[in-house]
Amino acid sequence: MRVFVTGASGFVGSAVVRELLDAGHQVLGLARSDQAAASLTAAGAEVHRGSLEDLGSLRGAAAGSDGVIHLAFIHDFSDFQSAAMTDRRAIEVLGETLAGSDRPFVITSGTAGLAPGHLATEVDAPAPESFAALRFASEVAALSSAEHGVRVSVVRLPPTVHDKGDHGFVPQLIGIARAKGVSAYPGDGANRWPAVHRLDAARLFRLALETAPAGTRLHAVGEEGVAVREIAEVIGRHTALPVTSIPLAEADGHFGFLGSFFSTDIPASSEATRKQLGWQPVHPGLIADLEQGHYFG
Repeated sequence: MRVFVTGASGFVGSAVVRELLDAGHQVLGLARSDQAAASLTAAGAEVHRGSLEDLGSLRGAAAGSDGVIHLAFIHDFSDFQSAAMTDRRAIEVLGETLAGSDRPFVITSGTAGLAPGHLATEVDAPAPESFAALRFASEVAALSSAEHGVRVSVVRLPPTVHDKGDHGFVPQLIGIARAKGVSAYPGDGANRWPAVHRLDAARLFRLALETAPAGTRLHAVGEEGVAVREIAEVIGRHTALPVTSIPLAEADGHFGFLGSFFSTDIPASSEATRKQLGWQPVHPGLIADLEQGHYFG
């Protein structure tokens, strides 16, 4: 299968590209920079120059492909609404291009904010007024293409996708600990973050491309919830910093924009996904991955 992949040179995308190539697929990867193009060429993928804002470029690449995996997202938390709108427009164009073909179309979403305080499942949706609802609108836009002859599916990633090369929330927490001189956790630290190793997530994207029925929502969740106190403790061990609790009211002041994320209980399940596609995570969990030390080099 010739697969067009957006976000192909990113942390998760590069693992998806490798997974696809190893399974015998051809990959056409979207690249907006020379560096991204070079990394795709080195991996053995073809390069398609463009960006999420270049809708004509997206349309052309999708038209000439047997399937699409959409991973790219502008991670600008200072203007998340604009980033979500760009994502939705790209998804709409890709879905329109694939209409009537029964070709697979896999998009990326997230589990964070679906059902705070409860174990989120594949059927859950965020509250309309919530932060997560902005990203959920892209899911709705994508799944509507199932009514127009597209085998569309959604893969929701947990807030922590971990492995060597991670530049997400956990490295930011490590940076905050070093800057503040203490590895902190909010309140009693019992609230939970779901997580997945990026190689396990990459395999789920491939399975979704190959076999997921139209209209499917999938959770790439390897661990339902890791207590944030455990995350703070392993950071403290590897940085030789004291580990301490801070009041919930002070979380935003200590962690910045991460305060609300790190203070919320957001466990998520992947039970239905595992049953439906036979997906089973096999790589190390978050704490075991952190204990290997590569996050602290």
